[in-house]
Amino acid sequence: CETCSKEEAKYRCPRCMKYSCSLLCVKKHKLALSCNGVRDKTAFISVNEFTDLNLLSDYRFLEDVGRTADAAARHCIVHSPATKRFLYCLRNKARGCNIELKTLPVGFTKRRENSTTFNFVENKFYWHLKLVFPHCHAEYTLKGVPDDKTLADILKPYIDPVESDPVVCQRLKIYTASPQSDVRILMKIENRSRNSVR
Repeated sequence: CETCSKEEAKYRCPRCMKYSCSLLCVKKHKLALSCNGVRDKTAFISVNEFTDLNLLSDYRFLEDVGRTADAAARHCIVHSPATKRFLYCLRNKARGCNIELKTLPVGFTKRRENSTTFNFVENKFYWHLKLVFPHCHAEYTLKGVPDDKTLADILKPYIDPVESDPVVCQRLKIYTASPQSDVRILMKIENRSRNSVR
């Protein structure tokens, strides 16, 4: 067991492939690694390891995507005038700030979870952010982050050795222990072709 290192492992997590011996260890590993235990259907598999089961899994995944897209296109909110008016205003304000705002169709999880808004009184965006700390396998979601807040201020509660929460600080100790100059902030590039030079 990779959690308690005492008992013989009986279970293997479909997502992160960690071995566990009991339900208690499974729950501990999920909590420690923020693992949901659901197999990643889009995980990379090399050609040498690719089997008929992987092909069937890919086929079923594409069918599910097709069904979800079809259901989203039929959803009544898609055709709601209020939704269209809100998106039109949001895009116009973004264009005025020289921001290219792209939205996913209704029905997609990321679209449903996104809480980005524009405050017309303050004339500023409040963004929905997702912080990913790859070396610690940690993700944090922030809602309502004003557009005038700097990245340094956004990251302070997470990686600042003095101001960060002790629990978060312990989890992200590889970042808090490193000098600030060694921490690199990268933003995900969207809509780029696979072989493009970055």
